[in-house]
Amino acid sequence: MEASEGKKLNFDNTEIAFRHKSKSELNSAYWLFKIMGSNFLTQVGPPVTNLFLNIGLPIQGLIKATIFKQFCGGETIAECEHTIAQLAVSKVGTILDYSVEGEEEETVFDFTCDEIIRTIDRAAGDPRVPITVFKVTGIGRFGLLEKLDAGHELSAAEIVEYEKVKSRCERICRTAFEKNVPVMIDAEETWIQKTIDDLALEMMMLFNKEKLIVYNTYQMYRHDKLAHIKADHLIAKEKAFILGAKIVRGAYMEKERRRALQMGYPSPIQPDKKSTDQDYNAALVYSIENIMEMGIVCGTHNEASCKLLADLLNEHQISHNHPHVYFSQLLGMSDNLSFNLSDGDYNVAKYVPYGPVKAVMPYLFRRAQENTSIAGQTSRELDLIIREKKRRNV
Repeated sequence: MEASEGKKLNFDNTEIAFRHKSKSELNSAYWLFKIMGSNFLTQVGPPVTNLFLNIGLPIQGLIKATIFKQFCGGETIAECEHTIAQLAVSKVGTILDYSVEGEEEETVFDFTCDEIIRTIDRAAGDPRVPITVFKVTGIGRFGLLEKLDAGHELSAAEIVEYEKVKSRCERICRTAFEKNVPVMIDAEETWIQKTIDDLALEMMMLFNKEKLIVYNTYQMYRHDKLAHIKADHLIAKEKAFILGAKIVRGAYMEKERRRALQMGYPSPIQPDKKSTDQDYNAALVYSIENIMEMGIVCGTHNEASCKLLADLLNEHQISHNHPHVYFSQLLGMSDNLSFNLSDGDYNVAKYVPYGPVKAVMPYLFRRAQENTSIAGQTSRELDLIIREKKRRNV
């Protein structure tokens, strides 16, 4: 039976949501979300910041003390130790996410592969770091994946290049298997996603026979992804492996719609938010109904979906801390979900991005824009912080 049957989930409980934050941390978060509430600053900030960084103006310290501190664990794994310990006090796990992106050189791909393996080594044997993650574009060239997805013939050099990508992917997943540390393969743009999906399925067939190690990511703002989860589940049953599914809404909506319009093909994105929400929640229901054959990471900042999954576990009399069910949010966001869920003994882990300040700027800009573009996200975060400041009289 569930671990905390008597506890009622309350995502408005700011005492639990922010008890890990000191007075100064709470005030810093207040001012940061206040600034991010300005559309003008969120739009103008990225190009100005990039310009300042590129011409060598000393703003790196300012970035590190503000937006970087809110959304990142540090520049290295060692610098993330404080965040790992701080989250663990409230039984929230850490997902170390090396967030360097947009690189093109083989030497960088080899380094990134080694760094992802270092996150797995760091996680091994430490329940505070329960899951790891990587992007295939971190270990392989975007243009190569795009060519594969489009079905174009590869040159001899590109065939060798892709073998290296597969080899890096397998090395990461094999290390995860040997160290008993689950690893998630992140979703990316639709025009490279089929290649990533094929790789993820191949890795699951290799390493998910005995235990749940590899997860693929399903972006439910795509209208074909609910069917995709069900199809992959049937393959998993037939091939006798456990399906790992990280279920998210998605991260590239504007880019996807723009490209579809420019290139004249039907948009892969759902017609509206309601359709996305329906498919997302249907995927949760389907997963819980097949929980012995599937493991899920519910990656969402949506309160209704978190509540639904919590209710489904109770309905099906599944333990709150069942190893096949995790909730996940990003560091610095939706603490009211993460910490209230962990207080109810659900498995929760925060994505903790890290990397050199300049290299993680694209990630940070996306977070700032996401908070502005998701309806009510910034005002919701601000409202909760204000209420906690009032509760503490600070």
